[in-house]
Amino acid sequence: MNLKTQLILMMILFFNLSLFAQDGYNLTGTVIDETSVPVPGVNVVIKNTTTGTSTDFDGNYSLTVKKGDVLEFSSLGYSKKSVTITGQTTLDITLAEDASLLEEVVVVGYGSQKKSDITGSVSSVKTEDLTAFPVLNAEQALQGRAAGVVVQSNNGGEPGAPISIKIRGNTSINASSSPLIVVDGFIGATMPQANDIQSMEVLKDASATAIYGSRGSNGVIMVTTKKGRSGRMDIDFNSTYSVQSTSNRLDLLNASDFADYQNQIRTNQGNSTPYVQGDYDTDWQDLIYRTGSTQNHQIAFSGGSEKINVYASGTYFNQEGVLINSGYERLSFLSNIDAQVSDKLKLGLNLTGSSSTKNGVSTQSDGSASVGGDDVVSLAMRFAPDKGIYNDDGTFATNDQIGDEVDNPYAVATEKIDETEIDIFRANLFADYEIFDGLSFKTTFGLSTENEFRGVYTPRTLTLTSGGVDGRAIISEDKTKSVLNENYLTYKKEIGKGNLTLLAGYSYQKTTNKGSYSEGTGTIDDSFSYYGLYTATSLINGSSGDIYFNETEIQSQFGRANFDFDDRFLLTATVRRDGASNFAANEKYAIFPSGALGWKVSNEDFLKDSQTISNLKLRASYGVTGNPSIGAYESLAVLSSIYASSNGETVTAVTPYQNSNPNLKWESSYQMNLGLDLSLFSSAVSLSVDYYNIDTKDVLMFDNSIPWSFGLLNDEIITNVGEINNKGFEISLNTRNITNDNFSWSTDFVFATNKNTVESLINGADFFGNGAPSYFSVDNNYILREGEEVGLFYGLNYEGVYQGGDLPEGTATLTDGVAGDPLFSDLDGDGDIDTSDRDIIGNPNPDFTWGITNNFNYKSWDLNIFFQGSQGGDIFNMTNVQLYNGDSNTTYDYYNNAWTATNTDTDDPRVGNNSNREISSRFVEDGSYVRLKNIAIGYNLPADILDQIGLSKLRLSLSAQNLLTFTNYSGLDPEVNYFGASGDNNTSSNTVRGFDFGNYPTVKSVSLSLNLTF
Repeated sequence: MNLKTQLILMMILFFNLSLFAQDGYNLTGTVIDETSVPVPGVNVVIKNTTTGTSTDFDGNYSLTVKKGDVLEFSSLGYSKKSVTITGQTTLDITLAEDASLLEEVVVVGYGSQKKSDITGSVSSVKTEDLTAFPVLNAEQALQGRAAGVVVQSNNGGEPGAPISIKIRGNTSINASSSPLIVVDGFIGATMPQANDIQSMEVLKDASATAIYGSRGSNGVIMVTTKKGRSGRMDIDFNSTYSVQSTSNRLDLLNASDFADYQNQIRTNQGNSTPYVQGDYDTDWQDLIYRTGSTQNHQIAFSGGSEKINVYASGTYFNQEGVLINSGYERLSFLSNIDAQVSDKLKLGLNLTGSSSTKNGVSTQSDGSASVGGDDVVSLAMRFAPDKGIYNDDGTFATNDQIGDEVDNPYAVATEKIDETEIDIFRANLFADYEIFDGLSFKTTFGLSTENEFRGVYTPRTLTLTSGGVDGRAIISEDKTKSVLNENYLTYKKEIGKGNLTLLAGYSYQKTTNKGSYSEGTGTIDDSFSYYGLYTATSLINGSSGDIYFNETEIQSQFGRANFDFDDRFLLTATVRRDGASNFAANEKYAIFPSGALGWKVSNEDFLKDSQTISNLKLRASYGVTGNPSIGAYESLAVLSSIYASSNGETVTAVTPYQNSNPNLKWESSYQMNLGLDLSLFSSAVSLSVDYYNIDTKDVLMFDNSIPWSFGLLNDEIITNVGEINNKGFEISLNTRNITNDNFSWSTDFVFATNKNTVESLINGADFFGNGAPSYFSVDNNYILREGEEVGLFYGLNYEGVYQGGDLPEGTATLTDGVAGDPLFSDLDGDGDIDTSDRDIIGNPNPDFTWGITNNFNYKSWDLNIFFQGSQGGDIFNMTNVQLYNGDSNTTYDYYNNAWTATNTDTDDPRVGNNSNREISSRFVEDGSYVRLKNIAIGYNLPADILDQIGLSKLRLSLSAQNLLTFTNYSGLDPEVNYFGASGDNNTSSNTVRGFDFGNYPTVKSVSLSLNLTF
């Protein structure tokens, strides 16, 4: 029995319900709007009960009723309507539009509010936008949908790659800038599948996020999963199959041109030995890439009675990557059960879990691997095209003639094993009790676990990488458990013309993390894969047997007051006090306050009868939030084990690793937000504009000024030194352009700017870091400097090609430069090019980002077109740095345009020049782009046909993703996210941005989807 069958059977057995029978008869009907267009998703509920249903896509509904029942029809954007049942069997309803749309309810921390009463900056993402096209993670669907939210894959189209989300820029330098994710009230949860999400809100300013205190400075994403509805049981089946291919490839030399290129290099370098062309003409990109595929299948059950409602789903996802031997498979489930135990008590249980397996292929190499090793993507670009996969003796061919001696990319892709298994489970139980009218108490208890196992094995068949050490094996395990308990009171009271809502609560969360890492060489045989680690003859010192354990606790008190006076003036005040174990001895507790004001100008006498302005609200907020990205024991003095000699024998000893820092604390972000919400022409046009200013102080940075004489192994102690600022504008515009009987057209547009500035650093000194592979010419190639943006490129200023004779004023070449070599700015004027001639050469931070979605509906057909883009933001093309170096293949662009004695009018130096992979502005390019992110056409089967085949809904859609990209960037893709020389996961990186080298390619997809409701 396969995994999918087991999951479905388990779901049916576990969630089988006996629905309460009701006396009565079946009532059917259709709900339309004032223009006779069917309205889907209308809630049809028997008054004073939880029994009800909702209309299908064509506005049809069916419900068991009895004479005397009062049916209530309600839907977002429409005025509620009530009808008493008098015995009729058919009831068609026309709903009038609520022109203001202000009764929309959005989820905020520990509660919900009407959209009209929101004083902070909150963006809502519609469910249909989250499922508009197939995605691995729901985070991907946020890209271009919410202003000020930047979403990027950690590694292009890699199956299972994590997602990086930034809200309002980089609010830190070394600490994480990733937002807090709260799912169904569980803090720090993983994102559920897009099809399981009912609503998603992005909280951006301090008024909205301060309720989460020390964890709110990077924004908060509130996710509410789907719940069951009273009425009949609905069974939904959603299935998508996608075909994927690389969106772009480099135009590299074939075998004959490669041989000519190598001979030109030898001539220019004074080598009279000709290059001997091999017997093959291999396109290595063709060998490592394939047609990929993605399939996603979900079955969901939803229904309930007056007393209990249930939603349960199971999802199977499988992706075969476009890079051979890469893939990702995941099984997941989610269930929500809500029980109305009595008039006052409601209980609920949320369960979710997933089990995934990722087959990885080496990409984005940091360049630190042993000789011969590197990532598959860059190897396919570099490897000589006149070589085949195998040598005559059957061994894998290597680059051994041109100075870049590495294993071939096909061998690395097919022979190296990299498997990751992740199991995630989360349970959240809640009880909501109404103490008396207006006062309620809610308590929750949640448990979350995540277990990760990774095994990596490099076999002897990769002769250069691992042949000399007889195999290399790595096994790592990581287990994380989080327990959360929250208790809070909510009080609501009308006071004269005002409405007061008070919230007060207590929260406790404990997180435990433990794991191990082991690495060794000299395994007994390749057939044991990474499990052969336990036969290794040599364990890697400093890594093998690395076992770790840490735990953190945070306990908090929080409160919020909301006051609405006369439906015109709004006040929100929030405070949270956090106490955390990972904070230092003198800084265990922190208080995070915020306040906000709102004015509903459109409700004033001079505007409330306006035929033009439907809604006008002004908002202002200010508050403090935190970023607690401090490790469990980073403020404490730490000892470390070392090897020492005693009586001629090697023994284990201990030595000081780092000093204590009793004053180490969280980062604090002081946020100001000014906002305007405007709706015109009966909400045909809705506009939201925000301006924000965020000062982040006590920035966590590594102070490496500790003298070696102190004897500490760690010379980079984390401390609170530094300040950065983010400011920008956000615009969201929604328009209903055309609405009539058969056709409608609406547009959603988002636009955001962000200006990031480093205000202060340790002693005002520049801070340097490395964003390039370790074998490049210099290590410091990005800079943090006071008064500049974060993560600017740092290197030599390229001034063109030296034509011979006298050097242009203010320029110089590298050592022994001749005509055809690159020219650089000689900043210190000493006639030599060295590290003192480096300067800022590029800025990876975009000027603005945007997204625009157009939705068209014609009868049963619909069309969705979504463009997304980024303007400004440079890219450092390290791929070209490598390909123009002369010891690998190259592009036709460089081959055809390189300087020669007969081709001097060019900006490309001669082949075989003396640059040696220089870091210079020569390789900095504009990263602006416009991308057709999704285009989809769908068809919904008409109601009369559905009735005949016994279905409530049948929808077919055909879509294409990443179909077109408009950019001047010469690399594979402008959406780059290389992690730099550190090799660390870059989902939270703030400083290494805009570098491009060996990324897994972005894919374009064509997808066919089927949605059924029984």
